[in-house]
Amino acid sequence: MIRTRVGYAGGTTKNPTYKAIGDHTESFQVDFDPAQITYGKLLEIFWKAHDPATGSYSVQYRAAVFTMNDAQKSAAEASKAKLEKDGAKVKTAVEPLREFTWAEDYHQKYTLRNNSSFLKQLRKYYPVERDLENSTAAARLNAYLAGDGKASLFEKEIGQLGLDEEHQKLLREKVKGRLKGDDEVAPAECGEGSDEGAE
Repeated sequence: MIRTRVGYAGGTTKNPTYKAIGDHTESFQVDFDPAQITYGKLLEIFWKAHDPATGSYSVQYRAAVFTMNDAQKSAAEASKAKLEKDGAKVKTAVEPLREFTWAEDYHQKYTLRNNSSFLKQLRKYYPVERDLENSTAAARLNAYLAGDGKASLFEKEIGQLGLDEEHQKLLREKVKGRLKGDDEVAPAECGEGSDEGAE
């Protein structure tokens, strides 16, 4: 995964916001490098990260895959069909992405924002808000602080996150025992690169 952002998709309401979301769904968008991780693998992670058989009481909180092109649509529909063939009653929608609206800044990198000393470390490199939100380091750090990711990848990346030694030590303490092993699926396990995808 290169970067992530949260926002609103799937509806027709113009300029949705958290307080005026209209007919949109709260969503996240992922930029990824298909040489590092395939769209199919992202779908596999997506299906395992939620219960596709559970419906939602509102369109705001429904589960959905928003596809950016015909190849993504075919892959998403095929993966959904496989789950159904295996007996699941899938309620997760697969729809084309018409538009993605970024959520308000305070929703972006939420866990990182609630760890102000780590946020301050990244502000040295990303003083402009949108640059921070688009940062691979911020996306990775946000995931690790939330306890997502693989321990082996964390050890390879910790020195590349823009943290001083004190914060690297603090981060190691915060994630100790919370990250996944190499045999487990972790939402933040995506590699590095530069293609866009939305889910």
